Amino acid sequence: MGFFASVDGLITPAHEARVSVLDNGFTFGDAVYETLRTYGGRPFALARHLRRLRASAARLGIAIPLADGELTARLDALLARAENAESYIRFVVSRGVGDISYHFERVQGPTIVMVVKPYERPPASWRTEGVRVSLVDVRRNHPTALDPAIKSCNLLNNILAMRAAQTAGAIEAILLNDRGEIAEGAGSNVFVVRGGQVLTPPLGAGILAGITREVLFELAPGVEVTIHEAPLRPHDLLDADEAFLTSTLKELAPITRVDDRAIGTGQPGPVTLKLLDAFQRHAPSEAL
Repeated sequence: MGFFASVDGLITPAHEARVSVLDNGFTFGDAVYETLRTYGGRPFALARHLRRLRASAARLGIAIPLADGELTARLDALLARAENAESYIRFVVSRGVGDISYHFERVQGPTIVMVVKPYERPPASWRTEGVRVSLVDVRRNHPTALDPAIKSCNLLNNILAMRAAQTAGAIEAILLNDRGEIAEGAGSNVFVVRGGQVLTPPLGAGILAGITREVLFELAPGVEVTIHEAPLRPHDLLDADEAFLTSTLKELAPITRVDDRAIGTGQPGPVTLKLLDAFQRHAPSEAL
């Protein structure tokens, strides 16, 4: 088992990997990223993640010159070197090395980094007992300032929210947008269940288009569950029959407590568990 990195194709132990201090990703946070995991040693939904990586990079005007096949070959070499049973994977693409100025024409890049380490499974208690989240005061960035649809390395908004949530004893922060609607978690999308129907904020609420969120919309009809996009307010979460988070690393995590308030029965609900089972049956088939 190992923790390894590939920097522009050069594989080393992660602690030996080097990126220039003049890289725009370091000096300005001028970079985008994707986080994946493996099933059976193969990356989950790689094509979807690469599509979103390229979309985020394009929003920043960063061109990724390597084709998906070349990026996949680099990742395959990195996974083979790490020899983990299952891996956490992170892609980072920065604009490249500059001179600590806004003269972007001087930047040489991009810098393409991949990191893998052993994947840490969520605790078994998440399925049986659920998780606690916190409605924090930190608001999600307004899309006209920094669009959350860009999966950028500017994560201070998320960090401030997570620090507040962790102080409250929660595993995730739930952020509202400027209109006071539920946006998303610091690292996840949010769903509520009411009367058997599943609701989740629309992309227009100022959220990231989550890959697990996308897959769930595709899987739900097969298990006779209906998912709709709808604006949600804090009371929709607090008064829900069930609620859950989705992300690549968390899969589906039942929310059973928001701060000090129990959600529904205070236990993971049947709709949540049905969708979790459907996702876990499907995920290995999309790990190629």
